[in-house]
Amino acid sequence: MDVFCAVFGFFVVLDIITPGFSTCLLGCSCTNDNLGRSLLCMENPMGHIPENIPENFTKIRIENCYLTELPQGTFSQVHALEFLWLNFNEITLMSIKSLEGLSNLTELRLQGNKLTSVPWTAFQSTPRLKILDLKHNRLDVLPEHALRHLPALTYLDLSFNQLSIISKEVFTNWPLYQTAEKAWGKEGLVSNVVLALHDNPWLCDCRLKGFVEFIRNVSPPIILMNSYLKCSGPGSKVDKYFHEIQLKTCMKPLASVAESNVTLSLGANATLMCLVKARPLPGIQWMYPLKIIRGFTSTQTQIDEETITSRLVIPSVHLADRGLYTCMANNFIGNSSIGISLNIDSPISSALLPPLVPMLSSDDSHHIDIRIAKQTVYGITLEWHAVTDNPSETWFTIHFGKYDSPKKEMIFIGPGINSYSVGDLLPVTKYEVCVTLKNHPPREGQCIIFVTGSDISQLEQRERLIHIIVIVCAMVLAVPAGMYACTTEARFSCVDRCVNLWKKRRSHGENTEGSERQNTFDSLQAASDEALCRDSEEKSTKRRKSEDRCKGGNAAHLY
Repeated sequence: MDVFCAVFGFFVVLDIITPGFSTCLLGCSCTNDNLGRSLLCMENPMGHIPENIPENFTKIRIENCYLTELPQGTFSQVHALEFLWLNFNEITLMSIKSLEGLSNLTELRLQGNKLTSVPWTAFQSTPRLKILDLKHNRLDVLPEHALRHLPALTYLDLSFNQLSIISKEVFTNWPLYQTAEKAWGKEGLVSNVVLALHDNPWLCDCRLKGFVEFIRNVSPPIILMNSYLKCSGPGSKVDKYFHEIQLKTCMKPLASVAESNVTLSLGANATLMCLVKARPLPGIQWMYPLKIIRGFTSTQTQIDEETITSRLVIPSVHLADRGLYTCMANNFIGNSSIGISLNIDSPISSALLPPLVPMLSSDDSHHIDIRIAKQTVYGITLEWHAVTDNPSETWFTIHFGKYDSPKKEMIFIGPGINSYSVGDLLPVTKYEVCVTLKNHPPREGQCIIFVTGSDISQLEQRERLIHIIVIVCAMVLAVPAGMYACTTEARFSCVDRCVNLWKKRRSHGENTEGSERQNTFDSLQAASDEALCRDSEEKSTKRRKSEDRCKGGNAAHLY
């Protein structure tokens, strides 16, 4: 009996000392060796990491098991874990706290997954990590402080990823590199560090200059697994090795034109050209008064590695095409712009032409082009085009309300949105709508003032009446023959002038009436709608009151 009790007690004590010794995950195998207890799961379609992993494993290897992410605290209970292999899965997401509790981890292998980024601050939880294998993933960015929390690393494999541009500061900010740099020439003080950076699509322009120099000068204790790093672009450097190229310092764009003042005959074809020098090559766009209405074709030609030309083609120039055409170039260093003034020779007196509209000067930090793009039975859709320093982070404010209202409704619009619809417009009402940068007051050229028409019960007539007479617009209006627009801060009496002029022209050409009535504000043509502007008896009293209120106001420019 005493022998039985002794044996039973032995197994109880053993179970307490090695809890879970005999347990293993379904479909996996567990072994013991001189490094401790190991868990091996191969080609098991588990899809996710089990939550009930025993605590006493020192090595876990889960491969080809269709894992898709490393969630928070995945192995936080496995405190003894030293080796973690998760190769050849489908991992696309790694939580910033996925390595929580793994203070003893020395080796992490994530080869052959689908990671596009790594939360590098997650390695704060693994101060003893020596081996990090990330090859054959999809990493395209390596932040400057990526290696800050890896002071004990001796092997880093980033080969076969999508890295194209990285800074040398990634490595010079690495605590281990800084220690090694101080100990160079003192053999034995610092362990060798192996880096694998080959087979990435390196873009060898000025942005890679520091990294290329770092690779050329690297020496023990830092060792490159493959020192023959190769360029994938730009074109002139494709397939060249780092030691074969010379890179220059980056430079902000410098735009220039051969002629800043161009005069053409009406109907002629125009080609405006600007030349830009920059490193790296910049993005180029043109700004001009009627860009939203008349979008002209622009082409770019690369002259050499740091010079590019852009041509804007204007077929058959109209009077409305005259104005300032601004060539704008930008890269990550800065931006530059230069303008070309286009003048049109015409027998029509220049006094009848709208004034030139300067779209953008080199001192402007932003520009907003707005228009009413669509009309419905009850409202309008506003569209705008903005040129800002950071379009992906720019918010807008829409100020909308009755023209004489001291307080306008403000609507905040996030980045990437360039349209907004306003409904429930009242008939015979003067409105003002402005688009500005968020929390900025409206400035010249950022507002449209318009008047709605009479309220008619029939739906189809209301559709015509809601068409808007624009009084103030952000750009020169393109007005066809027989159409009139008021383009200053005109009063309601301007509407009568529009109607009278339109009726006179109508009496000379009845055959044009049908086509004129089909014009809408979708093409930014001011509607001279008969119903909107008609001189009806029932509206005469209201009209006289409007004229009385507007005596002494500015006259409208008609064209």
